[in-house]
Amino acid sequence: MKKLQLKHVKKLVLIIFGNYLLALAVGAFILPYDILSGGVAGLAIALKPIIPLEPKIIIDALVIGLFVIGALVLGKRFAISTALSSILYPIFLFYTQQMPAVGVDPLLASLYGGIIAGLGVGLVIKEGSSTGGMDVPPLVLNKFTGIEIVTWVFIIDGITVGLGFFNYGLQAVLQGFISVVAASYMIDRVLVFGETQAKMVYIISDHYEKILSVIHDEIDRGTTILQAQGGYTGAVKPVIMTVVMKNQYPQLNSKILSIDPNAFLIVTDSTEVKGYGFSFQYKV
Repeated sequence: MKKLQLKHVKKLVLIIFGNYLLALAVGAFILPYDILSGGVAGLAIALKPIIPLEPKIIIDALVIGLFVIGALVLGKRFAISTALSSILYPIFLFYTQQMPAVGVDPLLASLYGGIIAGLGVGLVIKEGSSTGGMDVPPLVLNKFTGIEIVTWVFIIDGITVGLGFFNYGLQAVLQGFISVVAASYMIDRVLVFGETQAKMVYIISDHYEKILSVIHDEIDRGTTILQAQGGYTGAVKPVIMTVVMKNQYPQLNSKILSIDPNAFLIVTDSTEVKGYGFSFQYKV
């Protein structure tokens, strides 16, 4: 019980810290220099010449709107885990905007704004939550396409930066792409930090049919049934073999143990997996 509580506290702390880092990047680097970055801040800056509102107001409206969309598409669990970010981020942004200007070259502001923002967003996503901003569309698209979240982040942020071309010019767009690339790189590094890309799991359980159903319907991964014979008992039992993405394993482990606490699991790291859902797109 104590270990579980510490896990929840750690998750909460990382989500709060991730939101603060994102707000720091936006308030201290992105907004003061009108950087055409990704995320709601970049979109607010791109729309600034068109919509006569303060970027902060546009950001708040986008955060609320995207939160609603995410809740409708991704479900109750997403809404609960993201509600905290949707409240904290605007508060943190208000205070980081009051900080003195960092006084650096706009190119450095774009680079370090992207690095800090990517670190913050990566921490929040790694904990199974969302900042409630422009990382919601990548999460939604990942659900329906199977394409990695970081890929969608790069594509959507790139489009966001491109929107500013007609109002800010080519130089601002090229400067903005520095922030996008830096943020995407940091998100990817945070998500894979300390972990391999995938895990191969062998499962032996008397309740294998229920476990198969969970893997297929909830984890959305394929399985292979192997017939094995116990060396001591001589009993023949089916063995489930499945490969899941690194961030899916905690959910898989939890589901299996809730079905059969006595299930026998063998888990190995897979540094390279090729096939549907891993090395190329597959339909969910």
